[in-house]
Amino acid sequence: MDEIATDRRAGVARGADVANPFTWLRSEIDRLFDDAGRPTRSLFHFGERGLNPALEMVEEPTTYRLSAELPGLAESDIALSIADGCLTLAGEKREEARSEGKGVLLSERRYGAFERQVPLPSDVDADAVRATFRDGVLTVMLPKDVKAAPRSRTIAID
Repeated sequence: MDEIATDRRAGVARGADVANPFTWLRSEIDRLFDDAGRPTRSLFHFGERGLNPALEMVEEPTTYRLSAELPGLAESDIALSIADGCLTLAGEKREEARSEGKGVLLSERRYGAFERQVPLPSDVDADAVRATFRDGVLTVMLPKDVKAAPRSRTIAID
């Protein structure tokens, strides 16, 4: 594995509150085990951490593709922004269930907001970012800036 690829992956893993990729990985593994013991009704987790939609980032030759699973949300419930090399995905989930039967009325409501921040690789062209939302999946295309692409060279040791 070359150094540029390693640095690029480390850049994706770092965030404002994460010092290095190992800390990020540890927190994700902890979250996985914390969430595994709790039954959920959807891909969202309503708990002490609030909502936490599943994200996936894939690097392609000329772009990065970020997918977020947001079932039950409308496009108007979602907000996206980019600032200081970080993509922020925020929204609010509202669930209501109502059932009536022989003199019994059951009404359940659950509300929650979420915010996920994704640190962007240094070669993302922030002005060319585009997003689509279909069938509960938000797809954010993050084109690479050719001018900002990392360059490598061999350095002679004197």
